[in-house]
Amino acid sequence: MTDQSSTQGSVTDDIVLADGVDDEPAEHNRRLFEGRFGLIIASCATIYAAFHMLALNGVSLSGMTGIDLPFLPQFPLETWNFRIIHIAGALALGFLVFASHSFARSDEEVARSKLFSLLGAILLVPTLIAGATAISFFNLINSGTLPEMGGLTTWAAFPGTEIYQTEVTWFGTPLLIASFGAIVLGWFERSSRASFVVGDMVLALCAVIVAIYFVSIYGTAARNSVGTTFVPIGVAFAATAGAALIMELTRRVAGLALVIITGVFLVYTFTAHLMPGILAVTNAYSWQRFFGHVYSDAGILGPTTAVSSTYIILFIIFAAFLQASKVGDYFVNFAFAAAGRARGGPAKVAIFASGLMGMINGTSAGNVVATGSLTIPLMKKVGYHKKTAGAIEAAASTGGQIMPPIMGAGAFIMAEVTGIPYQDIAIAAIIPAVLYFVSIYFMVDFEAAKLGMRGMREDELPKFNKLVKQVYLFIPIIILIAALFMGYSVIRAGTLATMAAAVVSWLPPIFTRLFGWSPLGASPMGLRSIAKALELAGVMSIQIIAVCACAGIIVGVISLTGVGARFSSLLLDLAGVSQLLALFFAMCIAILLGMGMPTTAAYAVAASVVAPGLVQLGIPTLTAHFFVFYFAVLSAITPPVALASYAAAGISGSNPMETSMASFKIGIAAFIVPFMFFYSSAILMQGEWFIVLKAAATAIFGVFLLSAGVQGWFFGARAAWFMRVGIVLAALFMISGGLITDVIGLALFAGLYFVQKVLAPPADAQITVKGLD
Repeated sequence: MTDQSSTQGSVTDDIVLADGVDDEPAEHNRRLFEGRFGLIIASCATIYAAFHMLALNGVSLSGMTGIDLPFLPQFPLETWNFRIIHIAGALALGFLVFASHSFARSDEEVARSKLFSLLGAILLVPTLIAGATAISFFNLINSGTLPEMGGLTTWAAFPGTEIYQTEVTWFGTPLLIASFGAIVLGWFERSSRASFVVGDMVLALCAVIVAIYFVSIYGTAARNSVGTTFVPIGVAFAATAGAALIMELTRRVAGLALVIITGVFLVYTFTAHLMPGILAVTNAYSWQRFFGHVYSDAGILGPTTAVSSTYIILFIIFAAFLQASKVGDYFVNFAFAAAGRARGGPAKVAIFASGLMGMINGTSAGNVVATGSLTIPLMKKVGYHKKTAGAIEAAASTGGQIMPPIMGAGAFIMAEVTGIPYQDIAIAAIIPAVLYFVSIYFMVDFEAAKLGMRGMREDELPKFNKLVKQVYLFIPIIILIAALFMGYSVIRAGTLATMAAAVVSWLPPIFTRLFGWSPLGASPMGLRSIAKALELAGVMSIQIIAVCACAGIIVGVISLTGVGARFSSLLLDLAGVSQLLALFFAMCIAILLGMGMPTTAAYAVAASVVAPGLVQLGIPTLTAHFFVFYFAVLSAITPPVALASYAAAGISGSNPMETSMASFKIGIAAFIVPFMFFYSSAILMQGEWFIVLKAAATAIFGVFLLSAGVQGWFFGARAAWFMRVGIVLAALFMISGGLITDVIGLALFAGLYFVQKVLAPPADAQITVKGLD
């Protein structure tokens, strides 16, 4: 073990287990550019991330210099325009970075696709026609020759007018031909991993053209017609192309699950008038009406994109700065030093490291790849079965999504949707996050105890006494939390934390020079490293932006058809029978909607469908949204479609379905936690401090008992089946949160403890019933 570690990297006599866990994994369809192409993509990604950093902080180069610099936007941008540019930039960058599918394996395969490349070149013709028309619209609107109404330029795109004819003939039709043609072409055109294909360049241009059109038209009085039958036909054309581009990029970066769900919602929109029961609407929706509605703040430009264009991308930049300075390596090494000695050590490390990495990582699967590549092989080495090793990492990494302060970006969407301050949401998340990781810890510990596992040896671990001297590497996280609770805005707090990450990276060489010892972990960030961090952030943001925009299409369907309100009425009817039944139904919907989807999109959709119904039941808004959010997170380890478990299975070499079942078992206690919100709001920090402490203590004890019952390990020995049933019952009484139920749970626990310690029934003991004959 020591030899292996030393080959991965060492400083003097110290072992470094984690070296490069921050490095972003290259997806199977991600292009890896070199030379000129690499420089172009790196520059675009850097500019894209820097644009957001400047825009969010209101920095304008023209304003700072007093010189009207051409081709640079003036900040702050109008809200819709900012979101349109945000999506267009991610689409253009995404199509150039992520291929439609696998790459060509040989030069012959590239040569065979030349015909399709020629077809792609032909598609450039309608692309350029649509682009030239969009630019002409922009110039016409800004020429001052069009009449005004109420201080806004009019855009008379009514049937029979010249503008209408131009929008159909010279803008909309060529744009749809280019967009859909290039999407289809992507399935056939091949290239090497280090080059573009023509079809993807067409898609990138189409994304820019859509943005030019929307920025132009939404600056006129036509914006007021969005969502009505009077919306300009060009808006429907541009929205159709934009939605198709968003769904195609989502397929490339997040898989088919979200695209299929979005497709189902789109089909529902145009068939809702034919549906029975609560799914039915009175009148059919036309193509122009729907797509004239969806690319607005009621759909794609709504809450999901509002969050991805502000909080999410800011914290992605923060995470990229931490990654560029190798702070993530330190997090994992610190976790090994702190928890590696415990029985089943690498599994405890996975929990600790995933919690730390989850603070800065946006996805469950991404967290699995970042930490699991190190922890899973070590878990297998100390005796865990490969499916169990993968399951533990998947369950632990999923918990990172509910770990404050970043919470996988879900907290920001919750704040946007509910209007509850982000700080209040982060505080409310503390006890649920603790309960989640405590439950995983107990499940892992009891599994290790049953199997008689050992921890890692001293000579296999980093030196804790040296790592603890580098706790200053936590300063960016501390500054982020402190700034939030001092009343700074989320944007300002994130910016300060990002700056702190760059400053802190310079402390190791300073300590080396002053004290003569070499700290582990961080790398000093110069201008090149900062540019690299911005480039990394630009590429990292593509997936989450595409996913949020795609979720916005679903939100647009829900807002137009009102299907969310009808689900709410269904929940109210169920609550008339049983509130617990209504909550169970809401849990099932949240998990089903989240299967195969990234957490952020899963919560965004579930918050639109399920949360309003829970609020109408009389459940407080914060409790209702946390209930939905928690289960949207847990969908990542819920069979049959468990993204985090599948990612872990790929590393451990186990069967994906078996791994997802094992991760579901390990996380089973966490599935009870959201019901605790309903029975005891103190779990969400609501109420007096002593009530909160009492609720937290009893809940932790209940989770301990539930884990013991599920694993069948109770105070140093295997538990008989009837003991396990009793332990689970005691756990449920403790978890419910009431004084009487707590007393019953404690009494039941005391009896079970007496039986286990004094009578000591064997694990295979049976209860014999005599006299039935």
